[in-house]
Amino acid sequence: MTPRRSPSPAPAAVAAGTVAAAAATTVALAVAAGAVAADGPKGDRELGQYLSSECVTCHQISGRYDGIPPIVGWPEDSFVEILGQYRDKTRENPVMRSIAVKFSDEEIAALAAYFGSLKPQTD
Repeated sequence: MTPRRSPSPAPAAVAAGTVAAAAATTVALAVAAGAVAADGPKGDRELGQYLSSECVTCHQISGRYDGIPPIVGWPEDSFVEILGQYRDKTRENPVMRSIAVKFSDEEIAALAAYFGSLKPQTD
């Protein structure tokens, strides 16, 4: 005697379930990516402070302009964009290019968070 098998779901039903699960995952990832992109870079301020020592060798932590542009108080998005341009060699300045190439995206975002949180000093 041959044992009876319980009926298995039709192949179309299995495929539909797999497609629905894949679609739900895709939507969830797209929403998560959109939330990150909409918020812009969110760096670790403490890491940025730690990494800032090389920056403040030239850029005044006070925010004063002494021949080198101040970076204190810059909007994070602008900081990330500009430092990324130096790193990608689409913005001209050999010194800044040599420094920016050392930083990862995470480190650039951290520097942006740190310098963006500072206020220029007034006398």
